[in-house]
Amino acid sequence: MMFPIHAGQPAAFTPDLPASTDVVVIGGGIIGVMTAWELARSGSRVVLLEKGRIAGEQSSRNWGWIRAQGRDLAELPIVLEALRMWPAIAETAGDIGLKQTGTLYLANSQDDLAGYQRWLDDAAAYQLTSRIVSASEIAAMMPAAAARWAGALYTSTDMRAEPWVTVPACARAAERAGAVIVEDCAVRLLDIEAGRVTGVITEKGRIRAGAVVLAGGAWSSLLLRRHGVSIPQLSVRATVAQTDPMPDIYAGGAVDRTLAWRRRSDGGYTLAAADYHELFVGPDALRAFRRFVPQLIRDPLGTRILPAAPQGYPDAWGTPRRWSGDAVSPFERMRILNPTPRAAKVAELARGFSATFPDLGPTTIRTAWAGMIDTMPDVVPVVDRSDALPGLTICTGMSGHGFGIGPAMGRIAARLATGQDPGHDLTRFRLSRFSDGSRLVSGPSL
Repeated sequence: MMFPIHAGQPAAFTPDLPASTDVVVIGGGIIGVMTAWELARSGSRVVLLEKGRIAGEQSSRNWGWIRAQGRDLAELPIVLEALRMWPAIAETAGDIGLKQTGTLYLANSQDDLAGYQRWLDDAAAYQLTSRIVSASEIAAMMPAAAARWAGALYTSTDMRAEPWVTVPACARAAERAGAVIVEDCAVRLLDIEAGRVTGVITEKGRIRAGAVVLAGGAWSSLLLRRHGVSIPQLSVRATVAQTDPMPDIYAGGAVDRTLAWRRRSDGGYTLAAADYHELFVGPDALRAFRRFVPQLIRDPLGTRILPAAPQGYPDAWGTPRRWSGDAVSPFERMRILNPTPRAAKVAELARGFSATFPDLGPTTIRTAWAGMIDTMPDVVPVVDRSDALPGLTICTGMSGHGFGIGPAMGRIAARLATGQDPGHDLTRFRLSRFSDGSRLVSGPSL
């Protein structure tokens, strides 16, 4: 599998489009793929439609962390279910680089450490393996580090996997289970009759369905707005780099105040800025800006504001907000959202890793990429049935946390789409929290 996944790669999933199905899933990222897999395994007829390539966007561009550590408390039961699911997924899907290696949140100060302790106290009821480790324990875990931290939050049962391998492998497993997966097939519109979603209108024709799941990531808001449903979802650009193979200094994922790193199966490291994103201002950003102010106040240096998105991006000024089912849609004009990584940030990541581990020698970057992370004002997703559009289930706005929690979120979305109890309390993730006067409470940003 070449990375980054790009639109020039031959499509791997090219069956004919069926005329009808039980459930249509829109979007071939981790959430959509796992939803389709769960539906197929339960005996439902399911068609997954992807405008470009499976995992072409953020689902292959994330850090590859699978963690309970640092999660919003409402997400914890769901991510714990996902952690139980991951080994069986790897057994079925094949070698996805899944390893239980632990996660370290390194504290640069006693204040950082106190914040981690507060989260640990709040999460005590979930009986996690998370614990505070001392500076000396960190030194024993990472003896090559020149940096000295005050301590860390450590969860030994957290995992890692290779996302650009994992999601396509899971799609193939879903197909074997009976799911129909079609790449290069954009959903232009929801098909609505008498106020209810009865299928989708695609570039290749209409599919009738009893239910539709929208798992479109950065594109979800654009499709919903076309149908009169507004969610304050924005997308931010995050730059990531891959090093050449280097000595093993820590097998899992670690992050301090400035730098995140994760050991890769190819012997290199994935590097990213700890909490730095870039927001392109567009119509949706202006509409939702007020809701995001608390995030910006909490971390004023964590987001760089840019005046306009490149042409064709979901929130670019020139992107159409209205289109018809018989005309080319914005989703076809950009098969894969492939943002350019910020070169200065890539160089900064390499310098930071070398400064942290000077005995490893120079850090050579093999490649770099960027992804557009779909995020919500309170940094938790929307996972809900739509009241305005009966028959539609929305599962979007994973806020950078979707890869690890994806299997369980897919299971929940499948249950919602088929009228079952989701198995978890989804109150925090309800769509109506943005319109019912509720005070939004921000979750953890990592």
